[in-house]
Amino acid sequence: MASKGRNQWAGAHDLWLEVFVQFNFACLAGDILLAHSANSFRNRAEYIPLWFSGAAAALLFVGLVARVKSQFLGLWRWTGYGVGWFSIAVGIAGVAYHLESSFFYERTLKSLTYAAPFAAPLAYVGLGCLLLMNRMIAFPTRDWAKWTLFFTLGGFAGNFALSLTDHAVNGFYHWAEWIPVFSCALAVGFLSVLFVGEESTKYAKLCALVLALQVLVGIAGFALHVLADLRGPSQSLVQNVIQGAPPFAPLLLPNLALLGLLGLLAQDSVARRRRNVAI
Repeated sequence: MASKGRNQWAGAHDLWLEVFVQFNFACLAGDILLAHSANSFRNRAEYIPLWFSGAAAALLFVGLVARVKSQFLGLWRWTGYGVGWFSIAVGIAGVAYHLESSFFYERTLKSLTYAAPFAAPLAYVGLGCLLLMNRMIAFPTRDWAKWTLFFTLGGFAGNFALSLTDHAVNGFYHWAEWIPVFSCALAVGFLSVLFVGEESTKYAKLCALVLALQVLVGIAGFALHVLADLRGPSQSLVQNVIQGAPPFAPLLLPNLALLGLLGLLAQDSVARRRRNVAI
């Protein structure tokens, strides 16, 4: 039985994608708790993503168990559809809510930079799209791999905007604050080429190295943010974390790198299968 379970997960990139999405919803609950604690959840609407993230992670876990046991596959499918569409709605509403905090009144780059992080709620849009894609696109196929890589590309583009606007708040006081901006731009550039021209195993390996670099940058950023909070103005570390550098924000880079590697592995698996059939 245990061997059968392990074999079921081996090469099952669609199942691992479900785990990835669940893990991200659980992490978003903690991230929202920290971020919205900065103004003590002044508006009750700020509780919506917190409640939804926890509920989504729990519902998707139940659906995945049903999928793994090959029972109630409809539960897995329709739970994903429901959570996916609601997640997209929450993300779009969050972008509008964050921009409304300043940008809609002044409509300047300065107001965009100093508003609530407008691109952050797009994480919900991305996760919702991944859930819908995993149910609408057949696996294992080239299309499934390409869509996964496309959403990875979109994630790095969004993180590029977040890194640029967040670090612009203090005018890029330390030179290291430019590193995630450049690394995200590098990832966007390399991943974009995957959608142009013929597929290349060598180039895919190069993209994997670029994604591995994102893991190192994210870990280094986490350490730097933690050090900044430890040296913060408040004697309370919790207050420094809430009001200062968000320690978990840089970990979005390793997170996106894992998603990209999942897409690359799926693409390689499909290519190997095609070569075996040709032989």
